Amino acid sequence: MIDGARYAIEATGLRKSFGETLVLDDVDLAVAQGTVFGLLGPNGAGKTTIVRILSTLIPADAGELRVAGHDLKRDPDGVRSAIGVTGQVAAVDELCTGADNLRLMADLNHLGRAVGRQRVSELLNAFELADAARRPVSTYSGGMRRRLDLAMTLVGSPRVIFLDEPTTGLDPRGRRTMWHAIRRLAADGITIFLTTQYLDEADQLADRVAVLDHGRVVAEGTPAELKRRIPGGHIRLEFDSDDALEAAAQALVNAAREQETLVLRVPSDGSTATLRRVLIMLDEVGVEAAQVSVNTPDLDDVFFAVTGHGTKQEVLAS
Repeated sequence: MIDGARYAIEATGLRKSFGETLVLDDVDLAVAQGTVFGLLGPNGAGKTTIVRILSTLIPADAGELRVAGHDLKRDPDGVRSAIGVTGQVAAVDELCTGADNLRLMADLNHLGRAVGRQRVSELLNAFELADAARRPVSTYSGGMRRRLDLAMTLVGSPRVIFLDEPTTGLDPRGRRTMWHAIRRLAADGITIFLTTQYLDEADQLADRVAVLDHGRVVAEGTPAELKRRIPGGHIRLEFDSDDALEAAAQALVNAAREQETLVLRVPSDGSTATLRRVLIMLDEVGVEAAQVSVNTPDLDDVFFAVTGHGTKQEVLAS
């Protein structure tokens, strides 16, 4: 039994089919409160289906599901009162101003006139939209629309937010701005459930990551834990003479030598303990490397290793 006092989202044995197509196959997830959880997977892997189920938009075929302490089957209204959802497309009214969009959400959340006005002002400032508050949303850039969409999600002060590929289509500056906003939300204790195809995004933001493929979780852990499971990490040592290279190679017998570039590559799990041992061994033979770098597999390597294909490959239609 998952500890509901610790976890904001709990799913056990989650299954979902559309017709004859099995989209989610006995998925188990546990998302700790106040953390960012990244769900990775190629197009069609079932990421959006999970978000739609956990946000009460569609029912699961099977499974025990709780969000913010509420059972999805028995208390869907309790779930809805505790969550916010930002989908792949910004759900904003382009004919209205940014402020009007937020005021509409305040009315829908029954905040009252004074409280609603204060909340709108806070969010416009927090998402750097105050200067554009009176402009029609049709004049906003893509990044501004995504920030407004996220701000609208926050009007009701949700405890759990589902972000379904929130930076799709944004330029690098827009992505960085969204990343900053997500980090700020997590720092305030809000639980973030993030789906993304951008592995660098998960690496930057997520406390914990699950990789979904063909409707199953095929790997889970912190980004660092997942990367350490993949072979190929190494410490690259570059020397300034043949003599130094030779002495280092004698001390580090498992290193691969590149004679022309005066480089040794020592297998490593990326930990500081391994790096420390290598440097101590060099120091014992009186050799100092001219340059030292630690190279570890990234989440792209992890994804390919556990799924056998890249993140952009189409798998199922979900």
